[in-house]
Amino acid sequence: MELDKNFQPNQIEQRWYKTWEESGHFHPNINKKASSFCIHLPPPNITGTLHMGHAFGQTIMDSLTRFHRMKGCNTLWLPGTDHAGIATQIVVERQLSNQGLSKLTLGREKFIEKLWEWKNISGNTIANQMRRIGCSVDWSKAYFTMDDAYADCVLEIFIRLYQEGLIYRGKRLVNWDPVLGTAISDIEVENVEEEGKMWYIRYPSSESSGQDVIVATTRPETMLGDVAVAVHPTDSRYASLVGKMLTLPLVNRQIPIIADQSVDSAFGTGCLKITPAHDFNDYEVGKHHQTELINILTLDGKIRSEAEVIDFDHHIKPPYLLPTAYVGLDCQTAREKIVADLKKAGYLLDVKPHQLKVPRGDRTGVVIEPMLTNQWFVAMNKVSQQDPTQLTLAQKAIQVVENKKVRFVPENWVNTYNQWMHNIQDWCISRQLWWGHRIPAWYDPDGNIYVARQKEEAYQQYLKKLNQTGKNLDTNLSIADLQEKGFVLKQDEDVLDTWFSSAIVPFATLGWPNSTQEIKIFLPSSVLVTGYEILFFWVARMIMITTHFTGKVPFDTVYIHGMVRDHDGKKMSKSEGNVIDPVDLLDGIDLQALLHKRTIGLRRPETAPQIAQTTKKLFPEGIPNYGADALRFTMASYANLGRNINFDFKRCKGYRNFCNKLWHATRFVLMNTQNNDCQQPIPSDIKMHWIDEWIISRLQTTIAEVTDAFENYRFDLAAQALYEFTWNEYCSWYLELAKTKLIQNGGGYNISTQRTLLTTLETLLRLIHPIMPFITEELWQSVASRALADKKPFIILAPWPISQPDLIKETALAKVAILKKMVEAVRHLRSEMHLDPAIKIPLIIESKESFAEFAPYLQSLARLSTITSTEKIADPQAPCVLVNDVRLMLEVSIDPEAEKIRLAKEIIKLDKEFATLLIKLEKLDQSTSAPIALIEQTKEKQILCQTKKTALQTQLDNLP
Repeated sequence: MELDKNFQPNQIEQRWYKTWEESGHFHPNINKKASSFCIHLPPPNITGTLHMGHAFGQTIMDSLTRFHRMKGCNTLWLPGTDHAGIATQIVVERQLSNQGLSKLTLGREKFIEKLWEWKNISGNTIANQMRRIGCSVDWSKAYFTMDDAYADCVLEIFIRLYQEGLIYRGKRLVNWDPVLGTAISDIEVENVEEEGKMWYIRYPSSESSGQDVIVATTRPETMLGDVAVAVHPTDSRYASLVGKMLTLPLVNRQIPIIADQSVDSAFGTGCLKITPAHDFNDYEVGKHHQTELINILTLDGKIRSEAEVIDFDHHIKPPYLLPTAYVGLDCQTAREKIVADLKKAGYLLDVKPHQLKVPRGDRTGVVIEPMLTNQWFVAMNKVSQQDPTQLTLAQKAIQVVENKKVRFVPENWVNTYNQWMHNIQDWCISRQLWWGHRIPAWYDPDGNIYVARQKEEAYQQYLKKLNQTGKNLDTNLSIADLQEKGFVLKQDEDVLDTWFSSAIVPFATLGWPNSTQEIKIFLPSSVLVTGYEILFFWVARMIMITTHFTGKVPFDTVYIHGMVRDHDGKKMSKSEGNVIDPVDLLDGIDLQALLHKRTIGLRRPETAPQIAQTTKKLFPEGIPNYGADALRFTMASYANLGRNINFDFKRCKGYRNFCNKLWHATRFVLMNTQNNDCQQPIPSDIKMHWIDEWIISRLQTTIAEVTDAFENYRFDLAAQALYEFTWNEYCSWYLELAKTKLIQNGGGYNISTQRTLLTTLETLLRLIHPIMPFITEELWQSVASRALADKKPFIILAPWPISQPDLIKETALAKVAILKKMVEAVRHLRSEMHLDPAIKIPLIIESKESFAEFAPYLQSLARLSTITSTEKIADPQAPCVLVNDVRLMLEVSIDPEAEKIRLAKEIIKLDKEFATLLIKLEKLDQSTSAPIALIEQTKEKQILCQTKKTALQTQLDNLP
């Protein structure tokens, strides 16, 4: 197959992906003798398109998958998408709003139909984007977290946990978004630093001779739900007041002064108002002291007329009437009125500016309220009722990490994981949405709960309950019969948290609860590649749930990568205008199209001018098409352990040039290896040339480096080793040396060099393939057919190279190292003398050794007309350079004064280098643990430095 003159990624990428997919080689090839490798794709949300974070993670995952597939493993990369309850529901509600509709006007059933329509659009978009990036996933096993089979697994998990007493319903404090009307997880809360105020309020003593206290608060509106004022037990200012009663201003309810270790005496006045129903920290204080919980807010964030009151044992108590002046007001309006009333009544003593972090919903921007609501929870620190000998869910998750059944890369994340797991709270798994797995619970008119797999089973439980209470109903009554008699159950309106359904990905996608071949082979999976921000929300919960239900860990290793940010380190967001769509980097996009894409359909149209300005600044000429391989290599080069990535799209340009370099190198090799017997081994009577031995030696080292980098998740080191060998060793040096060697033979047949050119390139393409799959497949088809007698159909099936240390020839490495130094020294000398690169200059080598075998290569690469060797240069006035103990002199007429200046600068540079080495050697001599090899190496550098200086000084002294 003849290669095009230039590399055009768009012409090869989609063609090769379609070929790979249709060939079926993304499926695992089950070989019982081979080891297995499995990755689960963190399922993207069906809320639109993939972003740079997805492209980064998927590059890492696909590189690992291709690497292990080439190593002969049973390899499975399992893809899927997540229904993403809140996020997806918001997207579809916004679309309906643009049409003048709402979910309420459609009703639950019709609204869910709209959500499925959107899923089909978004899911296809995500799959196509993954294909464009080159993800070699097994599409035949793709899942969606609302598919029927998956939903059955979710239901089964819920039922079993409920039967074990590990799922329960209760009234607890949760993050509440009053706009969405649902509980949300911590990851959906952004703590935004804002300018606020601190109000200093006098709480009067209830006793005639008592002492008033001053409370400092940032949320005066929640004082309507205060149950106590807390001070630190060791705070001498208030020690005598503990146990005394205060009158709550504006409400006139009596509350106690309590002592609690959690109070910071240095904050505010040292007196903390305790509002357990509206603050997470206060909730813990209230629980410790067994206070009441007084909920003053409605679910839409307004002041109630009657405060809901319960205790920590969930007993409902008589409600408190709240002041009518505040009823129905939202929090901000209520705050303003309460502050004004406090001031008017003489309770407000001071107001000061205060910097604080305000919890806001990441999708609505509204202030998130800690809200006391009925929710479903998974107990983290409770043993199973069915088997009390088992560890709790949290204990199991801690134990498998402690026993190193699950390891973290980088390892420092273990500490973060353990800290969170040892302080874990029960997990709220219910959401007040319509999109998601509906909670399988039904309620009778008395509030009794019936958890069941189907409605029929729930009614059977209800019928049994009725008969236990003396109803004596026929046990064969149907649902319709029971409803006709007035015995009606109502299903819970809530759905399960997305993290609950995604926690079962490792085994639900492999056919659980059946004992399938996939579970036996691919559970645990080999590695989970994910970002640190979902370490607790997803990773820890997968470990808990998988271990509990299968007895296996979900994965052996968790590779945690950083977040992809813009080149200034800012978080990428549409509102900032710094988002980069990975497909734009693949295909390219002009500025006008980019502006249209970024400013059309904005949630907040007023941000369009700022987004346009940022876009023009970052991409004044739009974005060129770099192709998938350049993007993937860029991502791999950024993938150092755990750090955030400041992505500069211009870096893609350098790796697009790398693709071009590889392409043109291959064309050169193919043009110079057209003999039919290039597939055959080199005949035994032909001695390998030392230049060929050198590149083969360097190749063995590179194979070892890249293999080690992949196995240790150092994709940045793999990319670095591949780049340096390909560009600096193979292309810049070996191809040039090979040209000279071929020319020596009159352009004729040279089996040693031709064979080395081909086999090195073929091996190199296999090494690069996991990171850059498209270009390597295209080039390999031509190279492998010429280099290999037994060629696989695709590089994706070709074996991973194995380093052969016995092929490393130290003599060849040493020779080329000296040759390279000589070439670089002469090039540097020519540059210093401002000699025209096109002019060939004579060179004299002063040495007792013969460098005749270097001559043709030195002459060609350094642009020399002739090379003469001598044991002594009689009058070294012309430019000289020292390489080890060999002096090289260009025979050119010089300006003595200009040469004196040049030599003086070189001597000063050597003096500085010598001084630095001297300081280093003194420190090494003082150290008791300095390696002897390092000391000797430093001394050798000092001697070499002095030798160079002496030679230059002699040359300077000889100048007229």
